[in-house]
Amino acid sequence: MSSGASTDRTAGDRGRGRALVVLPTYEEARNLEGIVPLILEADPRIDILIVDDASPDGTGAIADRIASTEPRVRVLHREGKQGLGSAYLTGFGIGLEQGYEWLIEMDADYSHDPKYLPEMLDAASGEADLVIGSRYVRGVNVINWPMSRLLLSWFANKYAHWITGLPLKDATSGFKCFRREVLEAIDFDRVGSTGYKFQFEMDYRAWKQGFRLKEIPIVFTDRGTFEVGRYAAMNVRTFSKVWQWFIHRKIEGTESDQDRG
Repeated sequence: MSSGASTDRTAGDRGRGRALVVLPTYEEARNLEGIVPLILEADPRIDILIVDDASPDGTGAIADRIASTEPRVRVLHREGKQGLGSAYLTGFGIGLEQGYEWLIEMDADYSHDPKYLPEMLDAASGEADLVIGSRYVRGVNVINWPMSRLLLSWFANKYAHWITGLPLKDATSGFKCFRREVLEAIDFDRVGSTGYKFQFEMDYRAWKQGFRLKEIPIVFTDRGTFEVGRYAAMNVRTFSKVWQWFIHRKIEGTESDQDRG
């Protein structure tokens, strides 16, 4: 941990009444200095924890420079690329220890527009426990995706709903705001997912615990390149893993009456 991001267990009042954006980074040198001010300007309740996985392009050094002059930004440096799900869980754990009321996950590449953060926080302060920035709750709101990728993503969400009953249009969204009570109720040691499956699993676990889920419409703008074959193969693996995970839970009886709230 650097730049003032203490893991001191006595720092539990740091986040009282505030929200922590957990911002995983890997090779985000060209984006970080632009996205951080936009996040901070979006809502005065927000602080940022950058979780950098030893980016070879100097992202970590840029993060440290930003944090050295901005008290609302802290940095966690990790050794090597450990994965998105792991980055979020680590950041969530730190945020909970420091007393934050809301924990937010979002991408650092501008695909998630910070302008939606106040609405997400307001919803998570009232009628919802987990707020999802949804690409599909009102039609399809995605920019820079070819039709093949849209169809694969849409089918992935339909599939997840079909096998689990999860009442979401966009269960694989990576733009979310959790009330701290939701994360406190989830055993992080039992969350073994990464990538899209991580997003689904966190939604599912929150729902089965009886927490209130709400989708708000966003426009998602993809900033990367797209390879049809690679994305299709990734989705096939994701479908298979979601199915295996769901069946495993059924067999082991982990969906207890208590889980159902």
